Amino acid sequence: MTPASIRLGTHALDGRVFLAPMAGVTDRPFRQLCRRLGAAYAVSEMVASNPRVWSSVKSARRTDHAGESGVRAVQIAGADPLAMAEAARHNVDRGAQVIDLNLGCPAKKVCSVAAGSALMSDEPLALAIVEAVARAVDVPVTVKMRTGPSPEQRNAVRLARAFERAGAAMIAVHGRTRACGFRGDAEYATIGEVKAAVSIPVVANGDVDSPAKARAVLRATGADAVMVGRAAQGRPWIFREIAHFLATGEALPPPDDAELEALLRAHLLEHYAFYGERAGVRSARKHVGWYLAGRPGARSFLDAFNALDDAPAQLAALERFLATSGAAGPGRAAAGAANDTPYLRSQAA
Repeated sequence: MTPASIRLGTHALDGRVFLAPMAGVTDRPFRQLCRRLGAAYAVSEMVASNPRVWSSVKSARRTDHAGESGVRAVQIAGADPLAMAEAARHNVDRGAQVIDLNLGCPAKKVCSVAAGSALMSDEPLALAIVEAVARAVDVPVTVKMRTGPSPEQRNAVRLARAFERAGAAMIAVHGRTRACGFRGDAEYATIGEVKAAVSIPVVANGDVDSPAKARAVLRATGADAVMVGRAAQGRPWIFREIAHFLATGEALPPPDDAELEALLRAHLLEHYAFYGERAGVRSARKHVGWYLAGRPGARSFLDAFNALDDAPAQLAALERFLATSGAAGPGRAAAGAANDTPYLRSQAA
């Protein structure tokens, strides 16, 4: 399979491997890292349509695109067509080049207000939201949804046809229903039916966790691209692995120890700079846990690491762990610490 270019309005997405939006994960530093490692497209964390929260620190960060490369796509969530249209306009004014509509999140706090995947149970409302947002902005509007409310009510094909008529430019389908949550295995037959039913690009999502799985899902569904979510946590190089495998049929080796150290350090420095040191230290812990998952000695190291409350201490501890577990070359960690600390303190203040 060779790379294909997908058109979203005036934008060309040169690749078939996308980063899925994930709350608390796909912030700007992580999106940028995944793009550098081969993601052709990356969608922001979910932004609420309620204007009362737009001025919050969390929402401000989620709509911060300063210096962001690639197509800037923002996912919005809500259950009121007028509010969603206003949220779309607000985000376009702040630099969004694509608006993605969340009809896929199964989280209780989202579905409890009839948003996310709960909208799939109210087809007229879901369609009204797509229509309202498509009329409100002059950028491409995309939809991320599931296969239906439950295994007995898979309505993704019917909705996809309606969304295309309403102005949707692309549809991503997670191969589970709302009722499934993240349990069991994703199924791809429904995604293939959606692809056959519409003329706009369709993206397959759900359990894409390896290059071979990505190729199998593309072949099974006929989808234009795959979207990777949880498998990218702690493994952002999965995008280049999949892209290379699709293009050549050959497997890339995982990062060597030196590259792993460099990638992790670069990610943390951008993370601290984006959030500020105090907040960045706390939210960095989950990323480090994902990177080190399964590594010998990681569990006891993380117990101590998660008690650290400043960025230089986190970096120093991580350098020591990687050096002693074979991930850092001789002298490399010490030199990195000397160079990084002044930058860290100036950027994260």
